[in-house]
Amino acid sequence: MASQSIFNLPNQLTTLRLLLAVVMFGFLHAEFYFTSMVLFIVAAGTDWLDGYFARKYGQVTTLGRILDPFADKVIVCGTFIFLATIAPLTGALPPADAAVSLPAWKWGLQPWMVVVIVGRELLVTALRSFLEDRGADFSANWAGKWKMLLQCVAAVALLTYVWMAQSAPPPLWAYVTMAATTWAAVLSTIYSGAIYVVVAVRLLRSMRLDR
Repeated sequence: MASQSIFNLPNQLTTLRLLLAVVMFGFLHAEFYFTSMVLFIVAAGTDWLDGYFARKYGQVTTLGRILDPFADKVIVCGTFIFLATIAPLTGALPPADAAVSLPAWKWGLQPWMVVVIVGRELLVTALRSFLEDRGADFSANWAGKWKMLLQCVAAVALLTYVWMAQSAPPPLWAYVTMAATTWAAVLSTIYSGAIYVVVAVRLLRSMRLDR
């Protein structure tokens, strides 16, 4: 029964997401961007599915609570790290129909954005580990869920843009979509991180008052 509960369907889907992430990173390194985009979409879809099945069938486990956010961080942070090394995404390739000089179009993914995304995940993970070890409830909130959604949308837009850029400079609408979703993901990352810090401070204060 114990092994059956540990290796239930939600945890199997989470493990699949980790495996898909590794395969996707290989395709990203080989510059197969369309395949990488498809794999990312499938992997992100398993995140919704494992949560759905866990809630519907009451299959929430301790392993799942640890493995699920870990898989999310691996695929999201890993994807942005790989994408930050691709020149067209950092503004080196302007839209085909842009009548402006190159420097004015550096609105794509920048290394500092990846630092913000990875730093936020490390901070929230550390706070959650510290607080839940002391019995506090530090579950994901709506801001964190919206952050994850916007990060996934941005990753797909970035992968689509760099795939289009392999054959020719992408159109203006593709550049605007890529830049807008990237900034939305970064801003939501900062906002959700700030909310988690505020919640952590409140929990720490209440824990001190209870002593």
